[in-house]
Amino acid sequence: MSGVLLALSFPKFGHPAIAWIALTPLLVALASPGKDVSLARAFGLGLTTGAIYLGGTLYWLSTVMSRYGDINTAGAIAINALFVAYLALYPTLFAVVMRRLTVAFGASALAAAPFVWTATELGRMYVFTGFPWALLGYSQATVLPIAQAASIAGVFGVSAIVASVSAALAGVVIARAWRPAALVLAGVLLVAVWGHLRARDAALTRQGQPLRVGLVQPNVLEEERETAGRGPDILQRNLSMTREALAKGVSLVVLPESTLSPYTLDDYAEVSRSVRQIARDSGVPILLGSDQYQWRTEGTRREVEKSFNAAFMLRADGTTGAVYRKMHLVPWGEYVPLRDWLTFVGPLVQAIGRGFDAGDEMTLLPLGRHQISTAICYEIIYPDLVRRFVVEGSELLTTITNDSWFGPTSAPYQHFEQASMRAIEEGRYLVRAATSGVSGIVDPYGHVLARTDIYHPAVVVGDVRLLPVRTPYSLVGDVFAYASAILTLALLLMARGQRVQY
Repeated sequence: MSGVLLALSFPKFGHPAIAWIALTPLLVALASPGKDVSLARAFGLGLTTGAIYLGGTLYWLSTVMSRYGDINTAGAIAINALFVAYLALYPTLFAVVMRRLTVAFGASALAAAPFVWTATELGRMYVFTGFPWALLGYSQATVLPIAQAASIAGVFGVSAIVASVSAALAGVVIARAWRPAALVLAGVLLVAVWGHLRARDAALTRQGQPLRVGLVQPNVLEEERETAGRGPDILQRNLSMTREALAKGVSLVVLPESTLSPYTLDDYAEVSRSVRQIARDSGVPILLGSDQYQWRTEGTRREVEKSFNAAFMLRADGTTGAVYRKMHLVPWGEYVPLRDWLTFVGPLVQAIGRGFDAGDEMTLLPLGRHQISTAICYEIIYPDLVRRFVVEGSELLTTITNDSWFGPTSAPYQHFEQASMRAIEEGRYLVRAATSGVSGIVDPYGHVLARTDIYHPAVVVGDVRLLPVRTPYSLVGDVFAYASAILTLALLLMARGQRVQY
C-alpha cells in the first residue's frame, strides 16, 4: 500500500495530498507492537514498497529503451526492472533501519522516520552518480506554501516535512500518540502559514534587473530527426520560430537541447552561419543545445575522440560567449552503467554507441554584464549542481531538454515539476525550453508564469529578473540532509544491543 500511495503522489496520475500518508502503512507494519518482524522481513517490506513506488514513477523507461534502444519489449521491461530493483534498495534501507530503531526504542523511534528517509534520499542522489527522480519532496512542487521550505532546507527538507506526517499518523495507529501528532500538525501548519505569506509577498519579483526572454519549443520528434533528408526542414523550423520570438522584443532567446540535431553548431559551416547571423541581425543573445565533438587525426583519418552534450551561448554579435558541457549524463540514455559487465544489454549499448563524455567545468554563460547558467536535461533534478552555479554567480536559471523521448507519459510532467523546485531553492527565475514540452517560466516562489502543452510547437515570451540575492539554501546547501544522515548513524549506534519490551 505504501508503494502504491507513493507512486500516486506524483503526476500525471497522482495528487500531492496522497504523499502525506504514503509511508504510514509501511511504518505501521514495521513498528506495531506484538509483531516480531525480523530484519529480513523488513528488508522484504521495504523492497516491495520501493519496487512499486519507483516502478510506478519510472515505468516510462521501458518505453524509451524499447522504442529508441532497439530492444524488444520484454528485454526493455527486464532492464528497467533491474534498475528499479536497485533504486528500491534505498526505501529498503529505510525499512531496515526503522525496524532496528523500533526494536531498540519502540514506537518513539517513529520520530526519527523523517530523518532516516531523508538520509536514504541523499544516498539515492549520489551513489553511482545518483538518480534522484521523484524524491518525496518533489510531490509538493505545486503546493507552494509547503514548497517554500525548500528555500531553507532544499527538497530534502520538504521530504522530511511530508514524511513527518506519515510517521505521526503511524504513531497514532500504533500507540495512540496524539500529543506528538498534534505537535507535528502544528509544525506543518506553521510552515504552511509562513510559506503562504512568503509566496504571496514575492519580494524577489520586485528586485533585480528585468529581462524579457523567448522560449522556442519546436516539437521535433526523434523519428523526424532520424528520417533522412529532414535536417534542413528541422533547421528552418527552429530558425523561423527564433525569429518569431525576436519579433516580440525579447532580450534573450532559449532553444532546447539538441536544437540542431542531426547537425552540430561547430561542424556544419552553413548551419553555424545561419544561426549566428540571426543573433547578429537582431543584436540578441541566443542559448541553444548542440552536440560538440573533439576530433583526433591519425594520418589521413579523422575520428571523434570525445563527444559532449553541450549548450552554446551566442553573444549578440554571433560569436560564442561560452560553452557548457553536460556533467551528469543520463543512465540508459547517454551512457550504459557498468556496460562492460552488463553484456546482455548489447543492443542498448550499440544504440547508444560510445555514449557521451561528461563535462567537468561549472561554466557560466555571459549575458551582458551578468552571468546565467543552464542545466541540460535531467541535470536539473540535482539541487547541489544548480546551487553551485548560483554560488559561482548565476543570476538566472535556465534548463534545456529534449523530452520527446518520453512520449505522452508521466515523465514530462514529473520533469517540469522537479525543475520548478530549483527556482524556490535558489531564489531565481527558472526558464525551461523543451523540444516537445513542457516548456515554461517559473518565478523564485514556484509560481508558474507560463507553461506549454506537450507535443505542440510553441513560442513562449515572458518577463523574468536577474537576481543576485541568495536564499538560505543557496548559502548552506544540503546541510539538513547531511545532518539527517549523521543523526541516523548516531541512532543506529545507540540502538546496538538494545531491545524495547512492549
